[in-house]
Amino acid sequence: MNLLFVATKAPWPPIDGGRLLLARTLEALAALGHRATLVAPVEPGTDRAAVAAALSPCCRPRLVSAAPRRPLATLAYAWARNEPFSIVRHALPAVRREVELALEEERFDLIHAEQLQALPQALGAAAPRGLPVVLRAQNVESDLWFASAHRREGPLARWLGGEGQRLAKWEGGALGRVAATVAISTLDAERLRVLGGPGARVYMAPVPFPVTLPAPAAALPGAPAVVVLGSGGWLPNRDGTRWFVEEVWPAVRAACPGAKLHLFGQEIPSEGESVVSHPAPAESAEAFAPGAILAVPLRIASGVRMKVLEAWARGLPVVATPEALSGLGARDGHEALVAVDPKTFARAIAALHREPETARSLVEAGRDALSRTHEPIRAARELLAVYSSVLGRRHGAVGVESVPTNVLANF
Repeated sequence: MNLLFVATKAPWPPIDGGRLLLARTLEALAALGHRATLVAPVEPGTDRAAVAAALSPCCRPRLVSAAPRRPLATLAYAWARNEPFSIVRHALPAVRREVELALEEERFDLIHAEQLQALPQALGAAAPRGLPVVLRAQNVESDLWFASAHRREGPLARWLGGEGQRLAKWEGGALGRVAATVAISTLDAERLRVLGGPGARVYMAPVPFPVTLPAPAAALPGAPAVVVLGSGGWLPNRDGTRWFVEEVWPAVRAACPGAKLHLFGQEIPSEGESVVSHPAPAESAEAFAPGAILAVPLRIASGVRMKVLEAWARGLPVVATPEALSGLGARDGHEALVAVDPKTFARAIAALHREPETARSLVEAGRDALSRTHEPIRAARELLAVYSSVLGRRHGAVGVESVPTNVLANF
């Protein structure tokens, strides 16, 4: 197949879960002999040639120098047109123009939109050509906003809840506009079917991920070293990390006085030398040091945590909240240890530090899960089956009348 991918960010360097998912997908499709062109924005000032060179083995990159809209301008535009903030913020005319140019230069079988926020660019360009669009939903966006509202109070909570309502309406409508939606977990697929209603075609295709990956050579200090990894620009990460530092970490230190917490990609004020902040790694592998324990303290989550898959592949045991493990089918005491509060987090981390055989057992079970469900070629074939289904009923492609013109306006 000849595929046109439209994304909200380039997947290199793979420093967060969304980028890593897209990179692994493109690699697996290329390994199966399929051809993919990727249109994605990169921050102004980025060395586009270097990013393109890194991506060229798995796709033909068409990178656009463009940044998400400034928050205040986005708020004003979204409020005036009653559109969701996150959709408006990523509706970039320069990206849409590049998609249109790619479609003028070459014939593609379909367009793959990576994440809900990529849809304005994909739908707007596809509509006049009758080209089918497949959306891969990395999570249920509106649910994240509702859950974020639940964790806040006052005006911010009300705004987040209102955004959740607007986004749920937009999200449900979008599921009816595309030829198919691909969820990455069974839980998300069930929720998206409810949002989209009877006409939505929702499938599930697992995340592709290697069974084993090398760990970095250098260990991190701490007995044990505990890693929390996640972009501070994402509210669920900020919420979970702050909770972990302020409430969980004192309990961990009481159980393991020599423990050190290593925060990658976030800097949370903390007293004492037991918390070390690291910049976002150039590549995610840097955070998965040998002998460390990955803690995933998310209290707001949807989709699949790529960091958990990477921990298994690189040989690190995982302690996580139920929310962080949702969508993975991980069982407490088998593939990971589940922690719901500071005491259970502390007990789990102490157990892994004092019982290396338990840590090894969790990693082995995690790798078994990777082999059963996430092996890249097998996972890519499930995605290709969705594409084939769409192409088999080509008459169901997107129509011009279904495009949300407010968001697509060249403003």
